[in-house]
Amino acid sequence: MADKFTPLILDALARAAACPEGCALLSTKAEPGLFPATAAAKPAAKRALDDGLLTVLRRGPQGKGTAEYCTTSPKGLAYLLAEASPKQVLEDFVRVLEERRGEVQSLVKSIDRMAASMAGMNERIQSVLPQVVVSRQSVPVEVNAWDRGGNVALQAAPSWDVGELAERLLMRLSDWASSRSVTRDCPLPDLFRSLDTLEPSPSIGLFHDCLRQLHDERRIYLHPYTGPLYTLPEPAFALMIGHEVSYYASTR
Repeated sequence: MADKFTPLILDALARAAACPEGCALLSTKAEPGLFPATAAAKPAAKRALDDGLLTVLRRGPQGKGTAEYCTTSPKGLAYLLAEASPKQVLEDFVRVLEERRGEVQSLVKSIDRMAASMAGMNERIQSVLPQVVVSRQSVPVEVNAWDRGGNVALQAAPSWDVGELAERLLMRLSDWASSRSVTRDCPLPDLFRSLDTLEPSPSIGLFHDCLRQLHDERRIYLHPYTGPLYTLPEPAFALMIGHEVSYYASTR
């Protein structure tokens, strides 16, 4: 086979042997290959395939066509070692290995930077979320009457007395605790939604005030959310008590 194709084939076999995951058979502008995509090299690539010196591992899109990704076959490796210097082949392997090591180190550094960035964002979320939790809803307003100038007069919607609403909350918690199908503490969103039948509907701010009063009077337990704060399903209903974010309630 010692002809004009031999140098091209030996060079391709050396690179293919150092690329066990497979390299494109022919080079393009975007992707290097085992053979240059020239009129002189294409017959050499075909010869290497026809003689079983290269093994096609897979085929995939390349530009407007399809690329064959190859590596050296056992026959091709034996031919390479017989025709080329084993020392040169080994040096080529070591060179490629060093290149791969550099790529892996660069990838590890990139992963470390991403992990540090994610940890930093998690800390930011942990510091901001409690401020979201303790925020209050705006006081609802309703159209009350027309003033003397013919303009709509707005006033705060009627609201519950804290003490009266607190008693209603105790009743709801007692109902929750007595239910045979319930074996856990009451989530605050569920407790708030149990008040939907009340007229007027209380605000979340008043709801929190009642919970604080009942907690201070030691009439209920407020239990903390134990997971990461950014996983709170409905953070607006959570309540800051001391340094804890409370998300469940139960009667004493």
